[in-house]
Amino acid sequence: MNTFTTKDGTTLFYKDWGTGPVVTFSHGWPPSADAWDSQMLFLGQQGFRVIAHDRRGHGRSGQTWGGNNMDQYADDLAELIAHLDLRGITMVGHSTGGGEVARYIARHGNDRVAKAVLIASVPPLMLKTDKNPGGVPLSVFDGIRAGVAADRAQFFKDLSMAFYGYNREGAKISEGVRESFWLQGMQSSIIASYDCIKAFSETDQTEDLKKFAIPTLVLQGDDDQIVPIDDAAKLQAKLIQKATLKVIPGAPHGLCTTHADTVNKELLAFLAQ
Repeated sequence: MNTFTTKDGTTLFYKDWGTGPVVTFSHGWPPSADAWDSQMLFLGQQGFRVIAHDRRGHGRSGQTWGGNNMDQYADDLAELIAHLDLRGITMVGHSTGGGEVARYIARHGNDRVAKAVLIASVPPLMLKTDKNPGGVPLSVFDGIRAGVAADRAQFFKDLSMAFYGYNREGAKISEGVRESFWLQGMQSSIIASYDCIKAFSETDQTEDLKKFAIPTLVLQGDDDQIVPIDDAAKLQAKLIQKATLKVIPGAPHGLCTTHADTVNKELLAFLAQ
């Protein structure tokens, strides 16, 4: 396995496949880099070098007690990019991973980045506040924390239904996809999966998005039951200078799996620009 050790001694696992222009992938919560299988296979076959890491505490990376916050996630990604000396990259982030990409750009700049893609991503802020009335109430995230603490195995299994839109009438359910989601979630440590809830819900990234100085594709489905599109993609498109918004009709939060062909087509077209 490919691994490297961060400055604070954390071992991070990453995949590094193919040759050509570099595309990095940052995964959501609670899965791992395996959530990007469809995109990495497709773009790797199209002549791109595709790189995805397991966030600290997730997948095959080290299970630290601390550091489960957006600043550290971004700094870990910066260390990986420096370790591999990547330049001219396209950064792709889904859900929490979109927050990781946004915080990376805010903390480490645009110098090594040519383009960015935010897919069903959490910025600017998921939590409902006086300044963010379209957000999700804190009680919802408290419920998620309670579910993770009490029985995260069952919680992740239940969550997979809404995550992939399998709870919609007429949905074609893949039990294999649900089991893969559960397995990836259970590879995370309980402290990482618990702390990450605060990271993805309460981190205000409004100013982060204003620091994007690169072409950015904002992609989300209009049937996302996890991250409300009106408070996510539609706001991202307004805050990012060079943003292009693409809405996929009927797509759920886990659209990189359920609508992989559409997502891959949009990614390839954007990379070709």
